[in-house]
Amino acid sequence: MIDPMTSESPLIVYLDIKSPYAYIAVEPTIALGQELGIRIDWRPLTLNIPSYLGSARTDASGKVVQSERTPAQWNAVRYAYRDAKRYARLRGITLYGTQKIWDSSLAGIALLWARQHGEAAAVAWLRAVYPPFWRRELDIENVAVIEATLQHAGVSTNGFDAWLNGEGRIQHDALQAALHPVGIFGVPTYIVAGDRFFGREHLPAVRWLLSGKQVPAPVAVYPLDTTP
Repeated sequence: MIDPMTSESPLIVYLDIKSPYAYIAVEPTIALGQELGIRIDWRPLTLNIPSYLGSARTDASGKVVQSERTPAQWNAVRYAYRDAKRYARLRGITLYGTQKIWDSSLAGIALLWARQHGEAAAVAWLRAVYPPFWRRELDIENVAVIEATLQHAGVSTNGFDAWLNGEGRIQHDALQAALHPVGIFGVPTYIVAGDRFFGREHLPAVRWLLSGKQVPAPVAVYPLDTTP
């Protein structure tokens, strides 16, 4: 079983393909790893969005055709997308709201598979999946589509079918069950030396810690341990 808090890499990053916040964090996080010359351990956190924000479905025009959300939940969802789109526009990224609550567990299992082939494979797969998904071009609940994204990223799919429904599913589900008990509940979440940081806004603090605290600590909303 994968220990949710430890890795051979100095930085663990938890993502979900269906999270716009995770999407806009991917490239800045990759850039941070390259800047510092470190390996990143990319892992899936498959969000159960209906459990806290209800569920809904829209048609191609954006009209709501099915909803189990309260007005307060709709306000939270609309703000989340507005905030994510604000950052996406700054970087020229296309980010359309999703038309339903996706089951992204197949994508999570594919990330575990790519991860086994090395960090470069995981990064290539993330880059093959995130942009088309947020352009509404990928059905991440379709096994053939997920397998095609791995192939597009140059990741071998030899044995993936059997692994997906066997060991891959077991690894994924065991990891998901272990996350909430240790305080990992949203994406992106960064783990540095056993400390948790939830949200892209903590990248300056993550950089500071991974750099060995060699420069003044960044301004942060939450206090940081600044001891040498």
